[in-house]
Amino acid sequence: MSARPAVLLAGASGLVGGLALQRWLADDDGPLLLAPVRRPLATAHPRLVELPGGWDETTVRDALAAHGARLAAFACCLGTTIRQAGSREAFLAVDRDLVLALAGIASRLGAGQAILVSSVGASAQSGNFYLRVKGEAERGLGALDFDRVDCLRPGLLLGERADRRPAEALGQRLAPLANALARGPLQRYRAIAATEVAAAMVALCGQAGQGRFVHEYAAMRALAQGGPRD
Repeated sequence: MSARPAVLLAGASGLVGGLALQRWLADDDGPLLLAPVRRPLATAHPRLVELPGGWDETTVRDALAAHGARLAAFACCLGTTIRQAGSREAFLAVDRDLVLALAGIASRLGAGQAILVSSVGASAQSGNFYLRVKGEAERGLGALDFDRVDCLRPGLLLGERADRRPAEALGQRLAPLANALARGPLQRYRAIAATEVAAAMVALCGQAGQGRFVHEYAAMRALAQGGPRD
């Protein structure tokens, strides 16, 4: 009997991560989910394994062994803001360094795929600090030993967060008008429902093909609706 597939899900308590978690758990054939957490999740399920303080390789390896599982993928929804983090250094520590530390663990433990929720406009060469950090995280994933890396690049996320983000709340109110104006090449900047980003992540997990794939607004919506995957 082959080992059951597992996904290391980082950011399961966040907006997109929580929605992806629920989609995976609703699928009777879904993978085992290993979730490093700082605080207990509100969800309990036989296929959900919380790893309190589980940000090290030994913890993840032991959980896999205890459940007879093999790590198939790393799915990362980690993300904060400079305002929430308190400084640029603290923001870097989460959105780049922690992302890549967990990705390294997943890669060393045999995961063949990494799926990252990044940001539209992400570029390691960007003059914008936020977008540069997101781009550096993407670049770092590409340097690891994954067969396939999928980068989801949403614009403004639409959905209810547990934490309060005033600028994002204002953006959500203006999103219908902004989306109507963002046509042609600007479509990639449209606001998108967090439910669709989560659905795209789940749809991508386990997809065949090697290399690095970037998914923006139209591609993520197609994935969420069961359309073309690349």
